[in-house]
Amino acid sequence: MSYFQRRYHRPGTAPGTLVDRTDAPPARLHLFDYDENELHEVEDISLEDCRHYFDSPQVTWLHCQGAASTAMLRELGEAYQLHPLAMEDVINEGQRSKVDVYDDRQVFMVLNLPLIRDDELVIEQVSLFLGPTYVVSFHNGPNDIMDPIRQRIRGPIGRFRRSQADYLLYALADLVIDQAFPLLEEYGEALDELEEKVLQDPERNTLDLIHFVKRELVLIRKTLWPQREAINQLVRDEHPLVNDSTKLYFRDCYDHSIQLIELVESYREMTSSLMDVYLSSLSNRMNDVMKVLTIIATIFIPLSFFTGLYGMNFNTEHRWNMPELDFAYGYPLLLLFLACIAGGMLYFFRKKKWL
Repeated sequence: MSYFQRRYHRPGTAPGTLVDRTDAPPARLHLFDYDENELHEVEDISLEDCRHYFDSPQVTWLHCQGAASTAMLRELGEAYQLHPLAMEDVINEGQRSKVDVYDDRQVFMVLNLPLIRDDELVIEQVSLFLGPTYVVSFHNGPNDIMDPIRQRIRGPIGRFRRSQADYLLYALADLVIDQAFPLLEEYGEALDELEEKVLQDPERNTLDLIHFVKRELVLIRKTLWPQREAINQLVRDEHPLVNDSTKLYFRDCYDHSIQLIELVESYREMTSSLMDVYLSSLSNRMNDVMKVLTIIATIFIPLSFFTGLYGMNFNTEHRWNMPELDFAYGYPLLLLFLACIAGGMLYFFRKKKWL
């Protein structure tokens, strides 16, 4: 996973320029139009049929799953008066999480969704537009994550059906942010496994895995940190489209974003400590190897001395030469003497707890 995936137009391109994408599945539209008394749901609705709901007084949620064409974006932008700069950010993925307000009649929010797909970390963008009676959402990923919100709308009449469009915006933002909790649980389990490997059998591939996890955690932090500020902006600032009652729910969403950042920071500290433990384990292993080699060399020092001493061949006719050279049992007695020296040194090392 690359740290930087932002897509840019060529330098000098006019702002608001839309360019079709070919690296995402074709767009599918799903529409809800509801209030406390009525509910209309149309799956895979065509853009032509959407026009009937453009001026609906009820809460309208139009979700675009996949890569919307430039023609679709232009028509939706004209129908809901979506700002062209915001539409450009929708089609150019890799935007930093943010909240933009246009003329006190529209709120544009960008959120980033970290996911594991095919054992690889990917960051998908979710774009949300809030108007007086509508929410338009865009998600270019291949998998639709909005089904829990649809189930709540279809369920018994409650706060969702009695609330305005700002509550729907909160529910979508909370869903996207909470998607990171199970992801971080997977990283927590991976770090537990890495810790066991580091303590039991540190190897080179373990160090590579630690670097890999640390790199992905840095990317997740880079993704989640701006979301906290974006949600806080909705909680802190006054806006006619966001009611005070809904700000309480955005405050809860803000708490979730803080919890996620704290989890990421704690996991990053764990990876750093795992690096230290890995290096310490390698150092301890090297010390153990050097200790064994030193003990072996120390044992052979006196043995080498005596074998070297008796390896000097002198003439035995003189009185001051080695008398043991003519002794019949000199060789086995020398081996027994050397064995006693080695055994005594091993006993001494064991008593000193060097072995």
